[in-house]
Amino acid sequence: QVHLVESGGGLVQAGGSLRLSCAASGRTFNSYTMGWFRQAPGLEREFVAAVSWNGGSRDYADSVKGRFTISRDNAKNTVYLQMNSLKPEDTAVYYCAARPGWRSRFSISEYDYWGQGTQVTVSS
Repeated sequence: QVHLVESGGGLVQAGGSLRLSCAASGRTFNSYTMGWFRQAPGLEREFVAAVSWNGGSRDYADSVKGRFTISRDNAKNTVYLQMNSLKPEDTAVYYCAARPGWRSRFSISEYDYWGQGTQVTVSS
């Protein structure tokens, strides 16, 4: 069982930065692939980024490549999403999620545990 709590969301101007954190409880955190997803109003939830259990592999949606960086600190049971050069279209509720294994990391349905989400609003 993994319990996830996101933090770090807020209101920022276009071009600004935010760092999201996702704190996990559970002894098996460091065996899970961790992902970040987002959902804008009226749209489906979409994949943003994922990091493998040891941080050795990372993947990003094309829309955030070069601007967002996912990382994890297994000693702190925390995964991060550094978001730079933010755009109004990045506005959404951001969720972290956990799943065993690297395969199918893009698929929402493959994630077993989800946080409650944190709002990110980027003003133009």
